[in-house]
Amino acid sequence: MATAPYAQNARPFLHGGELEGVAEVLAGGQYGHGDITERFEQALTSFLGVDDVVAVASGTAALHIALAVTGIGHGDEVIVPSMTFCATVQAIRACGAQPRFAEVDPDTLCLRPQDVMEALTPSTRAVLPVLYGGRAVDLSDIRYELEQRKIAVVEDAAHAFGSYCGRVRIGATNNALTCFSFGPIKTLTCGQGGALVPRDPEQAAHARRMRLLGMAESPSERARSATYHVGGVGLRAHLSQINAAIGLAQIAHFPSVEAQRKELWRTYAAALEDLPDVRLVDVDVDRSVPTLCAVRVPERDRVFAALQARGIGVGTHYPPNHLQPAFRRWWRPLIVTEQIGEEILTLPFHQKMTSHDARLVTTALREALR
Repeated sequence: MATAPYAQNARPFLHGGELEGVAEVLAGGQYGHGDITERFEQALTSFLGVDDVVAVASGTAALHIALAVTGIGHGDEVIVPSMTFCATVQAIRACGAQPRFAEVDPDTLCLRPQDVMEALTPSTRAVLPVLYGGRAVDLSDIRYELEQRKIAVVEDAAHAFGSYCGRVRIGATNNALTCFSFGPIKTLTCGQGGALVPRDPEQAAHARRMRLLGMAESPSERARSATYHVGGVGLRAHLSQINAAIGLAQIAHFPSVEAQRKELWRTYAAALEDLPDVRLVDVDVDRSVPTLCAVRVPERDRVFAALQARGIGVGTHYPPNHLQPAFRRWWRPLIVTEQIGEEILTLPFHQKMTSHDARLVTTALREALR
């Protein structure tokens, strides 16, 4: 028997063409970085309206490389919301830097300028806002202050591919070094993958070297040479042509992704209006391509268990990071985040779902709250 769409919190959506693209790469016998990867980068560049995009193996790798190319290293402090997936914080640690956890807006779960200013210390070298649910983060009110202090902004836009900041797509504002994730359940998937939008040619060149183990030459250049040159620290973090082929098939269908996800989110919002105990996290749906639908509910653990028992694929995105054992060294009291962590619940949200499915989930939530 087929599983009901609402039984899964999130899942990939294939449009058609992905299998053919992968088969073509497999038959060609070149699976690493190659022409298909670069075609995918060009497609991203065109879609976002930017000068350059560097594709990498994952969103986490994008964050790690982005922090590194902005000069973040051992002992530096990076302001980051505790309300994010642990990968955001692990990227900071991978650079040898330290997280400085910050509060978020209780309505959007995103950093505000005042949250950044409250968390600033003399050791702060970067701010890493997380675009929760797909919503843009506007730090323009403190941009001058950050520039004066030589504090970089690297944004975790893992949830926000295709969303807008003002009139341009996120990544095209030139206010931050933007990082995307193309993991299995993102709005655009490569199976696994990521990308970063550099702000100048020097950053782009550095990122390209770093994703290929610090080598200056591309794979095609190395194939024509008897040697290669390693100029610095690097990772094995390239995006394979197999994954790039999936992304190429996906991006052609993104307008339908945008429309479907907005419609599903609005269906949830309308169905939840008369549930006074439920607070819907605002993703600014008119300008965003929602990645998830999050609510705050009382007695979250009981409600979570009741919905799971009924076959409803609810989730919790996310347990606060400043309470995790691995990051206890950087704990600081974050009252708002800790309250959110006790109440956050994500409802099933993906393109296999219909408006009818969303209303069924909302009815089940209403009954669980009783």
